[in-house]
Amino acid sequence: MVIDQIMMASLEFLTTLFVFCVGLSVAVIVVIYFMDVRQTKDAIRRNYPVIGRFREIFTMLGEFFRQYFFAMDREEMPFNRAEREWIGRSSNNADNTVAFGSTRNLSPVGTTIFVNFPFPTLTEHAVEMVSMQIGEYCKEPFIAKSFFNISGMSYGALSKPAVLALSKGAAMAGCWYNTGEGGLAPHHLTGGCDIVFQIGTAKYGVRDSDGNLDPAKLREVAANEHVKMFELKLSQGAKPGKGGILPGNKVTPEIAEIRGIAVGEPSISPNRHPEISNVSELLDVMNQIRDITGKPIGFKSVFGNFDWLEELCQEVHARGIESAPDFITVDGGDGGTGAAPMPLMDNVGLPIREALPLVSDVLIKYGLSKRIRLIASGKLVTPSEVAWAIATGADFVTSARGFMFALGCIQSLKCNKNTCPTGITTHNPRLQKGLNPADKSVKVNNYFWKVIREVQIISHSCGVVRPRLMNRTHVRIVQSNRISVPMNELFPEPSVLPEYANLSENLT
Repeated sequence: MVIDQIMMASLEFLTTLFVFCVGLSVAVIVVIYFMDVRQTKDAIRRNYPVIGRFREIFTMLGEFFRQYFFAMDREEMPFNRAEREWIGRSSNNADNTVAFGSTRNLSPVGTTIFVNFPFPTLTEHAVEMVSMQIGEYCKEPFIAKSFFNISGMSYGALSKPAVLALSKGAAMAGCWYNTGEGGLAPHHLTGGCDIVFQIGTAKYGVRDSDGNLDPAKLREVAANEHVKMFELKLSQGAKPGKGGILPGNKVTPEIAEIRGIAVGEPSISPNRHPEISNVSELLDVMNQIRDITGKPIGFKSVFGNFDWLEELCQEVHARGIESAPDFITVDGGDGGTGAAPMPLMDNVGLPIREALPLVSDVLIKYGLSKRIRLIASGKLVTPSEVAWAIATGADFVTSARGFMFALGCIQSLKCNKNTCPTGITTHNPRLQKGLNPADKSVKVNNYFWKVIREVQIISHSCGVVRPRLMNRTHVRIVQSNRISVPMNELFPEPSVLPEYANLSENLT
């Protein structure tokens, strides 16, 4: 009897709850209906109230479903699943060999194929990485140990734990870490790695109250033993002609102090250095920085037109070889960033595949390829891409997004929203908890060495004892007829102009 009463009471409660839920649902739908038909911003919702909202939901969810269920391993952009998984396995120091056959289609135009030698280099004859000097005319030249390094990523764009992990990982690996244009944070120095200080158009970290270069602050930064070089950023791959963008919700009190800007306000850099409007002024500023710091100085740029680079080389010869930039960083128009206008990201600036050989050719033509070190940057995250850049003419390769993947980036495309689920590009303390710098620094180191070792494997397969001995004869590029041709035929290296031949021979 008691059990029957309990069952009846439960049934009445469930019925009442069901009726309440249905009523509440109907009420919510009615409210949404009237909200949709009365608003004027969205025609779909106005014409199809309530159900029109599903379009927004499906559009948002489509990004995730494509990534995990529908896109093939080699289809996604900007980086596909095969590339991300290779980096993930490498950062975990796991086996990254593959079975049964390549999933990469080798017929698309532009595909790189390395030319293997019938008698490859034996392991015992291989040579480990050879250090290279940058800035031979500086008071304090930089002896760079690695040909693969961490590209510019600012504190502010990245979180504190991400910067700490990169700093410690770079120190373990023996590579340099570029600060990006956001200034020198204490977290960059914690790991004890070699630092390249980037000076952006806003001069963050070395600016006065008017945004001009402050010699005293520059001298203070240069006094730090970990700061080895300075890079003047003229333009960036994802947004050539546009300054850096840091949303206001990422400008914390600490970041504001480091950069010398207001808390909580968007940090928008000028679209160029106001004091640099020609190659003569560019050389003037770089030589000023070199005189103040005593350390190597170069510039980073996206390339489209090459006349100005030839003009710069001519100006260097007119002034004297010591006035040359110590390095040039070529950033491809396919580079990445946390925030950029889509027209610039999609359509402005040459991709690294075209820009790098052309810049290298200009330096060779003017006999400056040994004086000015060439650094390649922009979407180079796997060993084959790094090896291609070195064979093309780069002395060094830097990567940003490759190391972000090593930190655990899942390409959620939320870098500009302060909601990064992996804690890499957010200043939300709850989300940052998922990123342990001690653990992630090891992953950074593991990824670095996997790239180094496999670039060396490629070079040995080509029959040379170390990567920097590769050249364009070791690479073939697939054409529209699906037949590959030697890269040195597509981009034949020019001869040094006769008037500069002796100079080129005397440079080391």
